[in-house]
Amino acid sequence: MKSTTRRTLAAVLTGVAAAVGAAATPAAAAAAVPVPVPLDGAETALGMELPEVEGELPVPKPGAPEGPRYVEGRLLPERTLPQLPVSSGLPGVDLRQPLPRVLGDEFDHAAVDAPAADLRALAPGLSLDAPLSAPDGDGFGLPAAKLPQAGVLSPVVQSVPTADLGVGPGL
Repeated sequence: MKSTTRRTLAAVLTGVAAAVGAAATPAAAAAAVPVPVPLDGAETALGMELPEVEGELPVPKPGAPEGPRYVEGRLLPERTLPQLPVSSGLPGVDLRQPLPRVLGDEFDHAAVDAPAADLRALAPGLSLDAPLSAPDGDGFGLPAAKLPQAGVLSPVVQSVPTADLGVGPGL
C-alpha cells in the first residue's frame, strides 16, 4: 500500500472516529430520554380518538462515594463500605385524553402532566470495628479486647415529584 493511500485512510478513519465521538457526547449528557408512544395506527384501526402519550425515562448517573473516615481510637475506618450516591430522575409522562362533547361541541380533553423529577439516592453502607482497641500506652502498647461493632448505614432516597391535572378545550 502506498504511503499516500495510508495517509488518506488514516485521515478518513480519524474523521469518522471524531464524528462518532461528537455524536455520542450529547446523548450521554442528556438527563432524560424522551419516549413517544405512537397510537396513530390504533386510532385509524379503531376509528376513534385515542390519548396522546409521551414519556421521559431518566438516565441514572453514579457519583463518587465519600471515602472512609479514620477516627481516633478505632482500628478500622468509620465507613468500611461507603455509600454510593446515584443521581437520576423519576420517569415523566404527558397524557392527553379526549373527552367528546363533555364541555361543549368540540373535543375537550383531560390532561395529566407529570414531568421527570430529580432523584438522589445513597446505597446502603457498612461500618465495622475490630474486636480490639487501639494500642494503649498503659498496657505496654498492647490492644485490649472489646466487643466487635457492626452498623448498617441506611439507604437514602430524596425526590420531589409534581403533577398537573387539568381539563380544557381542544386536544
